[in-house]
This record gives sequence, C-alpha cells and structure tokens, in this order.
Amino acid sequence: MRIFTFDTTLRDGSQGEAVSFSVDDKVTIASKLDELGIDYIEGGWPGSNPKDKEFFARAKEHRFQHARLCAFGATRFAKHAVDRDPSVLALVEAQTPAVSIFGKTWDLHVHRALGIGLDDNLVLISDTVSFLVSHGREVIYDDEHFFDGYKTNPDYALRTLEAAKKAGAHVLCLCDTNGGTLTGELAAIVAKVRERFDGVVGIHTHNDSDVAVANAIAAVEAGCTHVQGCINGYGERCGNSNLVSIIANLELKLGHSTIGPDKLRSLTALAHFVAELANLPLRNDQAYVGQSAFAHKGGIHVSAVLKDSHTYEHIEPARVGNRQRVLLSDLSGRGNILYKLEEKGLADRLSEDARRELLERIKHLEYLGYELEAAEGTFELLVREALHPNASFFEVINFEVSTKMTGSRPSTSAATVNLKARDGVHSATASGHGPVHALDLCLRQCLGQLYPGIQDVRLTDYKVRVLEPKKGTAAKVRVLVEWSDSHRSWTTVGVSDNVIEASWLALLDAIKLELMRITEKDETIDKALADYSWGV
Repeated sequence: MRIFTFDTTLRDGSQGEAVSFSVDDKVTIASKLDELGIDYIEGGWPGSNPKDKEFFARAKEHRFQHARLCAFGATRFAKHAVDRDPSVLALVEAQTPAVSIFGKTWDLHVHRALGIGLDDNLVLISDTVSFLVSHGREVIYDDEHFFDGYKTNPDYALRTLEAAKKAGAHVLCLCDTNGGTLTGELAAIVAKVRERFDGVVGIHTHNDSDVAVANAIAAVEAGCTHVQGCINGYGERCGNSNLVSIIANLELKLGHSTIGPDKLRSLTALAHFVAELANLPLRNDQAYVGQSAFAHKGGIHVSAVLKDSHTYEHIEPARVGNRQRVLLSDLSGRGNILYKLEEKGLADRLSEDARRELLERIKHLEYLGYELEAAEGTFELLVREALHPNASFFEVINFEVSTKMTGSRPSTSAATVNLKARDGVHSATASGHGPVHALDLCLRQCLGQLYPGIQDVRLTDYKVRVLEPKKGTAAKVRVLVEWSDSHRSWTTVGVSDNVIEASWLALLDAIKLELMRITEKDETIDKALADYSWGV
C-alpha cells in the first residue's frame, strides 16, 4: 500500500530544545528531503516569525522534484473574519501547494484556551479550511489533541473531523499532541475513525511515552495512509515520531511503499546530514541509522555473525545505507580479531600466536580502562605493532611539566622532554597553552628534524572521562584525543590516575602511529587501514 510521508522537521522538529536551523539550513534540508522522496515538507509557520517568512520567500525560487512544500498555521481567530485573519492570509501569501492547519479537538482546549463554545469552534474549522481550499490549496487538517479529546468527548472529537471534511480538507490527521496515548488504545481509536471516514487519514504522534514510532506504525495498520514525523525524532519535549524509523519499518517490515527501496539506502546519510546541521550528535543506538545499529561486540555474537549475519541482524545494513561493524574490547573473541584482519586483507600477515597475543593485549588494555571502540587510532597502532614487532622509533627517558599561575593572570605551562631516538638523545623545553600543548611542542621539537612529517599532525578534539567517580580527584581518568593530518582523522587514548600522564600516553600513541605510517612504506597496509572507522 502507498503510504504518504509528511516531514515536519523544519517546523515541529525545530521546536525541540537545542534545535535551531538557519534559513540556509532549512533550504538545504528541504532539498535533501525532496531528493529522498518525502511527499510533503512542512517548512514552518509563515505568520509567526521572520525566519519562516524568509524561508517561504526563498522557497518560491526552488523547484521541488517530488515533494509538495507545506506552510503551517492555525484556524482563524474567533474575532477575525477568515479573509482578514493575518495568520490565514500569510498561508495564502506563502504560495505553497499545500497547507497544514491545526484546530482544537479537545473540549477542554475549546473552553479554556479559546474561550468559545463548541459549535463556534466548528465554524472556525470550517471557515478556515474552505477559504484555503477556495484558493487552490491542498489542505491537511491537523486535529490537535485528537486522542485526548476523543477519550473525554468522542462525539465532539468526531464532529471536528466532520467539519473539516465537509469544508474540503484533503487529509484528516489525528494528532497525539501530548504523546500520552499508548499503542493499543490509539490503534482502537484510529479504527473507529476509519469506520466513519473514508479518504486519506493521517497520524501525528509525539514521544512523551516513548512509543511514538510504535503508535505511528499501529495507526497505519489500523488504516492511516499519511504519516507525519521528524528526522531523528526531533521535536518539542520528548520529540516527535522518528520519521527515519517509520519509513524503514513501513518499507522493510510491512511491505508498504513510501520512498522506495532505492531511496531507502540514503536514510543513514540523511539522518547524519540533518544531525550535523542541527549541531546535535546522532545517537549511536538510533535504530537503523545509528553507528551502533549493526555493531557486534560479544565474541559469541561475532562468531555467529561471521557464519551468517542474520543470526544477530534483523535486516541487511546496506538496505538503509548503514554497515556492519565489529567492536574490539575485553568482550572480544578471536572471531573479532579475525573478522577485522580478514576484512582488510591482513589475516595472512599475522600468525595464530600473533593474533592471540593481539587479542590478549586488547583485553588487558580494556581491563585497565582503555576504550578501543572510540580510539581507532590506538587500535590501528596495535595492529601495526603486531605486524612489525621490531619497529622502534624512540624511547622516552623522562618528561617534566609544570603550570604556574600568579594572581589573576592567565596560567602558563612549561614542559621538558628527554627521549632517545636512533641518532641519539634529544631534549626539548617549551611553553604552551596548557601542559598538553607544551608536551606536544616538546615532542615535535625532539623528533621534527628526524621525522618532519609529524608536523602535519594536529590535535582537533580532547575529552576526559572519569572512570572511578567515588575516588574524587584521585580517580583514574581516560583521555580521548582526536587528531588530523588534513587527510584523515583518528583518535588515540590514554588512561592513568594522573590526567597529564593519560594525555601524554594518548599523545605518544598519535605520534608513534604517524611515524609508522610515514616510515613503513607498506602500501598494502595503508590501503587496508584507509577506512579508519573499521577499528571501532
């Protein structure tokens, strides 16, 4: 069955805490949604703020290949005639082929929020819908708080739908605005609506009870053919239903048609793209598209997946544009190591004993508090060291670091490093913006002439995690440092009960790794390790 998709990321999604899209962001996201094959894109409320007004002005110049752009608004104010209501007129002026308007369903809202009679509210609905239809718009009527209204006064809730339907609404969308209706009850109510109304009935769910996606799917099974949601589930309070998961479930689990199997492969990329513009990290455990959605860590799981991926994967990851990952940790079995090495064509380079030693080293490091899942650079170094056990570039003799602060002046840090390289002992002293920066400068001074390539490596991110919070300031910490050499990025890790030492260990791993890359001149390893995400 054909199910129509309605994306409200740019309107309802932008009402989520910490979500703020610029006009440029909204135009770009709308283009991506159109490319994906979304049927309706709700761009915002043109009568409510200058940003949305500008978006619709710019959208007039954009040619959508598939999607119908939709402006959002409310039924007219009781004190205004419909043809003089500023909000309704703004919908017409937006010149979108479709409009979505919400009206009151719950008698509580009619009396408390609007302060009018129930029959008066029906007139507001009818006037607004018919006015917009008369201007050639496809009208999607959002019955706000429909399920709450139905539960307290089912007859009146259905009368609001009747008013919209008779006025010419093309879609009747049932909204669980407060997100408090559970799946069984919601499905039963949708079925009752379906008995009374033909045509397109839609569903709009919120996630306050953590069942928004389940509710949307249940509504479709009960007869809805129009589904609203936001990319990644963004939205007010606990968010809207996640349209990414809804689309995947409808296509892959229920056999419905939404964007089609070819476009489905773009879901993961789109989810990450929108998260990037929202400046919010995409949850690793997000269904279908998260980094951990098809990740396997336990040795038994990995062993089974190597034989048949269906043992622990409900779909093929590629169908939604994601991929299988095998994690390395203290839960790893030999299957994890073998998987990684075979995947990159390195299995024959290590003996069985070498593989076993590598596994034991990984487990020991994880026991100490290292996190190799997030430190692909450190893992790559372990692999390279296993492949070249005799490689040695330098040996640290000692290092010293100090930080001084006088009065209200900014602190100053200085470090001294002594190490032994193949051409003798090197010493350096440097001041930096903090102790880690000072140590970094010292290492580069000591090794820069011998290995000039390390000057291209720079720190891009730095994170500290306390591993033993009950010990307070004496706790062991894990430091993750992200590096880049303009061509690629990688992360190294250090663990210690001294944050400076943990940072130093992560710094050493980064430098050693870059030296191995520079000096090995082994193209087979370089090609095998080119995808730096395989280590995690």
